[in-house]
Amino acid sequence: MKLIVQIPCYNEADTLPQTLAEIPRQFEGISSVEILIIDDGSTDDTVNVARQHGVERIICNKENIGLAKTFSRGMDACLKAGADIIVNTDGDNQYHGEDIARLIAPILKHEADIVVGDRQTDNIEHFSARKKFLQKLGSRVVRRLSKLEVPDAVSGFRAFSRDAAIKLNVLSSFSYTIEILIQAGKRNLAVTSVPVRTNSKTRESRLSKSIFSFIGRQVTTIIRVYAMYQPLKVFFYLGMTLSAIGILPIFRFLYFYLTSGGSGHVQSLVLGSVLLLMGFITFLFGLIADLISNNRQLNEQALEKIKRIELEQIQRKSTASK
Repeated sequence: MKLIVQIPCYNEADTLPQTLAEIPRQFEGISSVEILIIDDGSTDDTVNVARQHGVERIICNKENIGLAKTFSRGMDACLKAGADIIVNTDGDNQYHGEDIARLIAPILKHEADIVVGDRQTDNIEHFSARKKFLQKLGSRVVRRLSKLEVPDAVSGFRAFSRDAAIKLNVLSSFSYTIEILIQAGKRNLAVTSVPVRTNSKTRESRLSKSIFSFIGRQVTTIIRVYAMYQPLKVFFYLGMTLSAIGILPIFRFLYFYLTSGGSGHVQSLVLGSVLLLMGFITFLFGLIADLISNNRQLNEQALEKIKRIELEQIQRKSTASK
């Protein structure tokens, strides 16, 4: 059983040594442990630091392509390297490396496909009250949409089985955390959560310039991903809303028409008709989007099969070379 710990990095030369030092190299039930660094176009000495500390695998992006794409590239590399379990952690030493044992335990017991580390944000001193509230609110929304009981939806400390890693496809260019959970829920993957510890804050988050920008981008990701998997429901509710709003001015027109001897407010009739028409068109968009969604699911199944074939070929070549 092979475990690869992947660490997406961007200018983490100062914090990476401590992060690497805390990662154990032996776990019960694991025969091989490797570390993969995915350098996202760092301008400091991150890559050299990784080499100096004995990191087995290093991938370098020529330019900064963002966390989500860097994470996805790392997952592909881990699969090609023969990983049975993949753990993702941050390069800023936010998480306790020893807690990797907690993350992989449910996968080793075949109880879960994905395990998310719960930071228990109520106990983190450097998290402001506003940040704690927003984290709880966001996690509640994600739980409702994904049907998964994950208390810390944006935690980046996660473990994946090989099968789960093959099935998941990250499309966002911003962050993978929420998208993966919604995907996992819609694809019936077994997801659980375990409590993990956090270290003292080493730097400010680089994921977004402000908390409001972060919220806006996460909300956009949630809507996009959910609409991708449940387009008919999304467009149905949107169409119903437009239609309901459109009925109100039409009732207003009818009221004045009947009570004023046929001299109703024509502008209300025009506005209501336009809104009803928009609602009907939205329903049609929902039907088309649902057909596209079904086709996308077929494409995902085909992509999964292609991945498995490619990985089997890589494994055969590796075995033959030995």
